[in-house]
Amino acid sequence: MRRASIVLAVLATTLAGRAPLAQAQDSSAPQAQAQGSSAPQAQAKKGPTLGGHIGFVLPLVTHSGGQTINNLTEQFAVGFPVGITVKGSGRTAFDLELVPQINTAGQRLTTLTVHPGLIYSLGHGYGVGGRVAFVVDNATWGFTPLVNKSWPIKHNNGLFKAHFVEADLPVRFSRPVGAPATNAVTFAMHAGVSF
Repeated sequence: MRRASIVLAVLATTLAGRAPLAQAQDSSAPQAQAQGSSAPQAQAKKGPTLGGHIGFVLPLVTHSGGQTINNLTEQFAVGFPVGITVKGSGRTAFDLELVPQINTAGQRLTTLTVHPGLIYSLGHGYGVGGRVAFVVDNATWGFTPLVNKSWPIKHNNGLFKAHFVEADLPVRFSRPVGAPATNAVTFAMHAGVSF
């Protein structure tokens, strides 16, 4: 039990960015060796970084059941994504996003989508990725391909490091018990800030 507690403590500290993963794995390395390393070696030993994002998402157009719906005028909805991002030394990052969404049409439900995925940096602030989607308390799941562009925030003295826009294409499969199955494809725009 003590060993498991130590492993969890080291993992939590590493993910919080307090200790590089290489140092957490090899605690027997002398400090003198770490102080004498060159800049490229120090960068290579840097562990994963923890970040995230907040923002809003507007579904614009949905195609479902042979009908195309203008979400802004016919069934307005707005989501407020909050994400936690773990990025290693490469171009790929894991992002766990939670999206509470307010729906103003039909039953006026507020839904929560658990939306984990991978984002690949193309460079120059561009990224592409994909997420899987699970709507909590609903028989709906699917996937979301995405493309985003970010810009660094100038005079970066605060919490937020960049702002971004993202084009999403959520594909959802709804399979409610005792009701007809539907497949929906939506085009949505997501904007926010990252930290």
